[in-house]
Amino acid sequence: MKSKYEVTKRDILFGGMASVGLITTMYMALIFAPADVVQGDVQRVIYVHVPTAALAYLSFLILAISGIGYLVSMNMFWDRLARSAGLLGTIFTTTVLISGSMWARAIWGVWWTWDARLTTTLVMWFLFLGYLMLRGYVEEVRRRRRVAALMGIVTLIIVPVNYLSVYWWRTLHPLPSIAAPDSPGLPDTMLQTLLVAMCSFGFLFFVLLRLQMKFELISDRFNEVRSS
Repeated sequence: MKSKYEVTKRDILFGGMASVGLITTMYMALIFAPADVVQGDVQRVIYVHVPTAALAYLSFLILAISGIGYLVSMNMFWDRLARSAGLLGTIFTTTVLISGSMWARAIWGVWWTWDARLTTTLVMWFLFLGYLMLRGYVEEVRRRRRVAALMGIVTLIIVPVNYLSVYWWRTLHPLPSIAAPDSPGLPDTMLQTLLVAMCSFGFLFFVLLRLQMKFELISDRFNEVRSS
C-alpha cells in the first residue's frame, strides 16, 4: 500500500506530461507562431504572460474557496490547499510582473510605469507575499489558520479590480482584445499557440499544486510529532 506522502508513478507521469506540454508550447511560441506584424518577436512573451496571469487569478480564487471551506469545516485539507495556492500564486504573479516588464521595455520604452494594470498586479504580488508572511508571524496555530482563511477570502476582491482596471482608468495597458467581439483577434496560428500555452501552464499548475499539497501534509505531520 502506497503512502499518501510518496511521490507516485502518477505524479511522475503528470510531471512528464506537463514537461511535454511546456516543450510543445516553447516550440509553437518560437517557431510555429509568426512574429507580430507591429510588435515583432517581443510579442511572443504573450504565451507566458497571459497564462501565468490567468493562473495568478486562479490562485486567488482557490485561496478564497479554501478559506470558506476551512472556516466552515475546520478541515486541514482546506488549509493545506490554501498554503499551496498562496505559494504558487506568488510564483506565477512574479512571472507575470517579470514578463510584463520585459514586454513594456520593448513596447513602451520603460521597464515599469505606474499604470493601473501594472500597479494592481503589483498589489496582487504584495497580497500573496503578505499572506505567506502572515502564516509565518502569527504564532498560535488555530488563530493563524482562521486569520489566513479570512485574508484569503477578502483578497479575492483584487481580481476584478485588476481585470477591470483597464476599463476604469486611463492606462497604457491595452484592453483585452482576444475575445472582444469588435476585435479582429489573433491569427489562427497565434490563437492555437496561446490555447496550447494556457493548457500547458494550467496542467503545470495542477501538477505543482498536487506536489505542494503532499509537502504541506508532510510538514503538518512533522509539526505534530515535534509538538507532541
